[in-house]
Amino acid sequence: MITFSTAKHHWNYYLAIESDLENMSRYIEFSNNNLNTYSIELTHILLSASSEIDVIMKQLCLLLDSNSTVTNINDYKSVITTNISNFVNEEISIDRYGLVYKPWINWLGQKNPDWWRSYNKVKHERNSHFHEANLKNAINAVGALLITAIYYYKYAFAQELGNDISFKETTRQLLPESSFLKINANYYYDTLIV
Repeated sequence: MITFSTAKHHWNYYLAIESDLENMSRYIEFSNNNLNTYSIELTHILLSASSEIDVIMKQLCLLLDSNSTVTNINDYKSVITTNISNFVNEEISIDRYGLVYKPWINWLGQKNPDWWRSYNKVKHERNSHFHEANLKNAINAVGALLITAIYYYKYAFAQELGNDISFKETTRQLLPESSFLKINANYYYDTLIV
């Protein structure tokens, strides 16, 4: 007999995109010197991650405000920044390369994230903006997706349970765990090494 629990499609897709980014690190060193390196594979990662953010953001906004009618990034910003005070300040780290960054930090001002603007340029005008499908934008988009997915599942699980749950409880349900990118260390239970 085969039994299934509810599949976490967004999480599984995130892990696939994260794995693609990790594989890129075998060919492009994640360093300041290579942030402007662009390629077809980085285009794939940028487009996939950003498109998935678009999908999850709509659902997250509805969880936060069931009356919201979000249709674009500006609508997402309004709902997210109104309802989740720390979202824009969330940090992502890639410990293997000593990288720490905040992919949503532009939302503190009037602009949308640089990687989001590049995603749209690459999506709609690739002939003149292909170079914006670079390592920097791909790293930022995948980090933004990690943040968005974790927040989405935190609120989705809370709705299922009928009460708020912690980030630690959320990440414990998201298995297998993200291995390449990490959000705030306080959002994970400590791993016991025997």
